Amino acid sequence: MATSPNSTYTEIVTTTLAGYSKTMADNVTNNNALLRHIDQNGNKTPATGRTIVQELEYATNSTTKWYSGYEVLDTSTSNVFTAAEFNYKQLAGNVVISGLEQVENSGPEQIFNLLKSRIRNLEKSLKNTMAAALYADGTGTDSKELGGLQLLVPGTVGNTVGGINSTTYSFWQNQVYDFSTESVTASATTIQTAMNTLWLACIRGADRPDVIVGDTTYFGYYWASLQTNQRFTSDESAAAGFMNLMFMDAPVYYDDQCPATKMYFLNTDYLFLRYAEGREFVPLGEKASVNQDALVMPVAWAGNMASSNRARQGVIQA
Repeated sequence: MATSPNSTYTEIVTTTLAGYSKTMADNVTNNNALLRHIDQNGNKTPATGRTIVQELEYATNSTTKWYSGYEVLDTSTSNVFTAAEFNYKQLAGNVVISGLEQVENSGPEQIFNLLKSRIRNLEKSLKNTMAAALYADGTGTDSKELGGLQLLVPGTVGNTVGGINSTTYSFWQNQVYDFSTESVTASATTIQTAMNTLWLACIRGADRPDVIVGDTTYFGYYWASLQTNQRFTSDESAAAGFMNLMFMDAPVYYDDQCPATKMYFLNTDYLFLRYAEGREFVPLGEKASVNQDALVMPVAWAGNMASSNRARQGVIQA
């Protein structure tokens, strides 16, 4: 690879990207309402090991009992925990600067201005790619894509997630309200009944959905179903730049990346974005190019989405 015409150029690019990686990670997260909720719950966490292991509860403790006086208590083992395993998925983009651009921007101020514009462009691209992947089923681009909501909260029962088959283990099934199955036509007059039904199905004790995301159709139906004086919004979400309504005490967001005729009821206490430690939008260092006069700096992310309780998640579909 050709030597940079400015001996400090590579060092400046590397140092700037390294310092900006945390800001980029935060900006990607805050660009999406769902990711923001996951992060606010403390569920954007690092992972280590060959796979991402997500512990989950699948049963109640069978040793609990009422007793009197000296009655013997049940001390037998009660297996209530297991784990789902998720493979790492990788995402990367490059900051690329040609040799000519290095020549033309050799002063420190010009270097930073050029680099800033390239980083902004890369950040925007990473935001869009991650936002779309949140709804993926993990099979895109030869199964290299993130396993998003179409995998974790599908519209049909019986898929395998994290190595656990939900047909065999019913505790691992999410909730579904299907207009077709219910013989109901989706519309502004029926959307609230569907939402009420799914909301109740997702509740267990104090556990309930804390965020709802919908596509153009279903968000539009819900919006149209509300009277003017009922169009409550979350001040916090609005301040963050997200258009939302409210259902019960959960914000309802429109997301242009949400699959057509889908509305997800999500409990983000049990949804996670697990990233490989040391790979949360970090620069990987200058890479050699054998046939170009260019400086190439990859920025990479590795990880996956995970769930520890699919029964508390739901989806409305047609």
